[in-house]
Amino acid sequence: MGEANHSIHTDVIGIVPQILLAVPFVIVLILYIFAVIHSNQKYKQWQMYRTTCWVIGVLFAILAVAGPVAELAHMNFTAHMVGHLLVGMLAPLLMALAAPVTLMLRTLRTASARKVSKVLQSLPSRFLTNPIVASILNIGGLWLLYTTHLYSLMHENMVVHLIVHLHVFIAGYLFTVSIIYIDPRPHRLSFWYRSVVFIIALAGHGILTKYIYAHPPLGVSKEQAESGAMLMYYGGDVIDIVLIFILCFHWFRATRPRQALAEQS
Repeated sequence: MGEANHSIHTDVIGIVPQILLAVPFVIVLILYIFAVIHSNQKYKQWQMYRTTCWVIGVLFAILAVAGPVAELAHMNFTAHMVGHLLVGMLAPLLMALAAPVTLMLRTLRTASARKVSKVLQSLPSRFLTNPIVASILNIGGLWLLYTTHLYSLMHENMVVHLIVHLHVFIAGYLFTVSIIYIDPRPHRLSFWYRSVVFIIALAGHGILTKYIYAHPPLGVSKEQAESGAMLMYYGGDVIDIVLIFILCFHWFRATRPRQALAEQS
């Protein structure tokens, strides 16, 4: 029985799931670089800092799902939380700052770009990028992961392992782009609306870290839960501060012209 459990555990943390998770990130990294090269041949140079954000963001995501960090995460909750911060928060933020949709629209032919624009304007796209929905997918997904048997199951079942990691990244990305608008958005929500939802989401994330600290997930020791929860709390705060700064900067830049006109009148 012990050998069977060991075999399952080895399969979950083996090379196959790591490759399956890493390959999509490698593909989007290559596609982005090719898009930059193609775009630069037709238009003005694509901003280097955006390319840098994309490359670093993708590398952080790969680091979280493959290699030593991914393997250690199955035995160490603190290492798992490092991976969570990388793939669920930092990588999505950096990749959002890279403005991939804008680059794609610049690169595609007019007919294809129009099709992409229609997808962005569609009801499903508007629904998934609504801050409330994105917050539920992101923060609600984390509550489900750490307060149920799902955390233990993801270490025993490869399919669950893959689904959880993909969900964490996609939900993190949707949440990020729902709060800060880097790429063009056909339906832009107000700063007040996004800010209020953001504050509630931050509260939900903070409460979850305290819950983990007091109630370790199944199979996690009290010491590991405490160190992992603290990392999730303070590490998440650092990334959230960057999000807050960007949101406030965009808000200031959007309202400043109106203030100048009001003063002149």
